[in-house]
Formats: sequence, structure tokens, C-alpha cells
Amino acid sequence: MSASAPSAPAQPAEAQKRPVLPYMILATLIALAQGLGQGFVSNNLPQLAGDLGVSVADASWLMAAYMAPRAALPLLLTKLRTQYGLRAFTRSALVFYALVSLAACFAQDFRSALTLQFVAGIAAAPMSTLAFLYMLEPLSQKLKIVFGLPMAMAVIMGAPSLARVLSPGLIGDGGFLEVHLLTLGMAFVTLALAFRLPLAPAPTQKVIEFADLRTFTLIAFSFGAITVASILGPIYWWTELDWIGGLLILTILGFTLAVISELYRKAPLIDFRWLASPAMLQMTGAMLVFRLLLSEQSSGAPRMFQVLGFGQDAFMGLFSLIVVAGLVVAPLCLALLRPGREPWFHAVALVLIALGAFMDSASTVLTRPADMFLSQTLIAFAGMLFMAPAMVMGLLAALKRGPAYLMSFIVVFLSTQSLGGVVGSGLFSTIINHRQAFHLQTLTEQLRPELTVVQNQIAANMAGLAAQSADMAANKAQAVTSLVQEAGRQATVMAYNDAYLLTALAALGALAVLLLHQVYLLLTARLNAAAPGPASSETGPTQ
Repeated sequence: MSASAPSAPAQPAEAQKRPVLPYMILATLIALAQGLGQGFVSNNLPQLAGDLGVSVADASWLMAAYMAPRAALPLLLTKLRTQYGLRAFTRSALVFYALVSLAACFAQDFRSALTLQFVAGIAAAPMSTLAFLYMLEPLSQKLKIVFGLPMAMAVIMGAPSLARVLSPGLIGDGGFLEVHLLTLGMAFVTLALAFRLPLAPAPTQKVIEFADLRTFTLIAFSFGAITVASILGPIYWWTELDWIGGLLILTILGFTLAVISELYRKAPLIDFRWLASPAMLQMTGAMLVFRLLLSEQSSGAPRMFQVLGFGQDAFMGLFSLIVVAGLVVAPLCLALLRPGREPWFHAVALVLIALGAFMDSASTVLTRPADMFLSQTLIAFAGMLFMAPAMVMGLLAALKRGPAYLMSFIVVFLSTQSLGGVVGSGLFSTIINHRQAFHLQTLTEQLRPELTVVQNQIAANMAGLAAQSADMAANKAQAVTSLVQEAGRQATVMAYNDAYLLTALAALGALAVLLLHQVYLLLTARLNAAAPGPASSETGPTQ
């Protein structure tokens, strides 16, 4: 037995000697640095708009500038790592991220902030991949699947929610300076640790071709166009501005040209034939659908409570539970996740989303964040129960094709999740705006002055104002205004209830499709097992 030890490969032995805890800590810091930086901006656009002296609609361009390169750039990262080396790529990426974080501390106006957000999106693109790499680096092949992936997913998915927990304590009279300083500090800590904890070197070779840059340009343009349209379409409204429709057309055109270009290449940047296989189409579609469903948590409850007048400090308890829920489900995935069980994890996740969204659909203007603790925790559970098995399915499918497909899948996974999150948020906001206009029109038609109930409500509002002012005309005008504002609040909550209910129905529909697919696979397997093989047929040779 001792003689067999020297014959073991050197690289796995070296990898196993790497300290697990320091690498996991570094992976966590990288994921948090990227997720918190994005979350602080997206969760605090009204405050950021005030600091920059622009409207909230104009401030939304900051998210568009960040997400456009963030969604597309991971497609080129695999070949960049292969050509220039993993260690050089890692250190360059972290140095660039630290420099961008430093520059963000000096942004004083909207133009400089917009430019820095675009550059920050470029800098953040490799961070999620690096978090995965550092989390998986010290682990054995088996632990990479059952331990590393769920833990990396828990941290990456929990970072935006953690940003909502930390924001109230960081954003005060000093504006966003403390937020930028925290991000800068984390960037320099991760950079220092990365030099002390290097990734295992990988062989380099020249793999980037001119055709890669052409394809990337087309896809980056398509992803950027649909990102900008999804973020700004619900704000400026899709049909009001011609350039929004133009962006959608250019998205389709650019992506179509990229696919055509890649299909005729021997070494494509993206293997669309593999991605177009039934198994990969099913998995990619499931991830996109699920990411759309999870928009209920990121774009639903927080924005509804903001309309109802709640500040960021009111969300601390709710999103603390969401973060904890993701960390709690990660060990559950570790204990139960095995190849072949993924569909049942997905089924349970869809049930939890449907249940949580259905509970939220009964909201009123008196609903408080504490009333959604249970429902939002269920949805947070669902997020981890779906994403970790989806990663396992994709990685196993990639490994069957060869090691070269491993990082390609992770890059595609991250790109689809970024893009799915943006598109899902845009669709959710569009539904809200449409249903809010419908309900507001309905309620306004009911506020006729001749109705007794309306007169009684105006009189009650005037009675409440009588102690503050003796001007009856002014009190009546203010009472009517308050009644109209209350109708607007009611219409908003009713619109969110419609969106929650639609999310629940969509989750149940996805669950039905999943169960039907599993029944189809079971019946197909049984029919194939019952069918006689060629060797068992005795009449074949005589015929």
C-alpha cells in the first residue's frame, strides 16, 4: 500500500493540502465585496439620486450602466484565464476592482458616477467566478459538488439581501462615503489575501481569436441593450419612447448574428450546439424561469413597503431572516443533495415559492414587513433549494463533455442569472405599473362627490384637520387630496397583490410542467425496459 502512494498525481495532492478555512473565507469576502457593492446602489437609488441631485428615473441609469457589462463580460473570461494564466488573471481582476472601489470614493456628480458604475460593472464581472474558484479550490472532487457549490451559492445569493441589512447603519448624513469606504476596505483585504492564497496554476495557451472578439461584441451589445431596456422600460414606459423598442430589436438582431457566426466555427467562444441540446435547453430554461420567479423577493416586497412609506431601517429584520434562511438551507443541500434528486428539490422549491407568493397576495395598506417574515423566508429557502441542484446538474452535464466545459458552464450560469434577474425585475415592474393604473382608474371612478361614503370620508378627514386650521376651504381641499392619495396607495397594494398572485400561479404552472416531464421520463424508461432487445427476437432471423 505504501508503494502506491508515490504514483498518485501531484496536483490533487497539492490541492488537498491547501487550508480549507482561509480559502473559504476569501471566497466569502470576494462574493460579499461584489454583492454588497451592487446591492448598496440598487437598494438605495432614491438616496443616491438625492446625493447626486437627479431624479430617481435618472438614477436608474446607474444600474443600467452597471449591469450592462456585468451581464456580458463573463462570456469572455474563460479564454482570458486560459491565455494569460489563472493567477495573473485573478490578481489583475482584484487589483482593478480595488482601484475602481477607490475611485468611487471621489465621485461627486452624476456624470462621474455613471462612468464609474459602468467601470464597476466591468470590474465586478469576474468576482462571482473567483468566489466559486476559491470556494472549490481546497476541496476534493466530491466535496466540490456537495459542499463547495451550495456554500458559494448561499454567499453569492445572500449578499444583496445583506446589503439591505447594512445600508441603514452606513448611509447617514455622510451620504454614501461610508458605503464606498466599506467596499474599498473589502477590496483591499481580498487583494491581500489573494496574494497569500493563490489558486493552483493552470497551463496557458493562446486561445483568443479575432472571431471571439467579434462574437463577444455582438453578444455584449445584445445583453447591454436588453439590460438597459429592462431597467428603463418600466420607468419611461415601453411604448412612449422609440429607442426602447429599438433596443429590443437590436437585441434580437445582435444575438442572432452571434449564433450564426458561432455555428460555423471549429473552436467557438460559446458552443451553441451543446447549449441547444434538449437537456441544456431544459436546464437553462428552468434557471431563467426560476430567476424570474425570484424577482418577487427582490422587486416585490421592498418596493411595496417603500411606497407605503417605510425606510430602509424597516427592512433590517426581514432581510436578516432572508440571509439566515439561505445559510440554513445550504447545510440541508449538503446533507440531501445527490445526483438524480435535483427534480424533487426543484419541485419543493416551486411549492415554497407558490405558497410564499400566495401569502403575500393578501397584503393591505396596513401590512408591515413583519407580516411577511414567513412568506419571504419560504421564498429564500426556495432560492437555495433550486440554485444549488441546478448548478450540480449543469456541472455534471459539463463534466461529461470534458473539463473544458466546466468553467464555460459556470460563466453561462452567471450570465443567465444576471440577465434573468434584470429581465425579471423589469417584467415585475411592468406588471405593477400596468395593474396600478388599472386599479387607480377603477378607484377614482368610485370617488364621486355625490356618494355618501365619499362625503363621509371627506368629512372625517376635515374633522381631523380642524384642530390644525380654521380655514374650512383649505381643510376640504386637503381632505380631498388625502382621499386621492389613499386611493393611490390602495391601487399600488392591489397591483402588487396581482403580481404576487401571478407569481404563485406561474410557480404552480412550472411545477405542473416539471411533474409531467418526470412522469414522461418514468414512462419512457419503463417502455424501454419492457421492449424486447434484438437478441431476444426469435422470429427476426427466419423472416
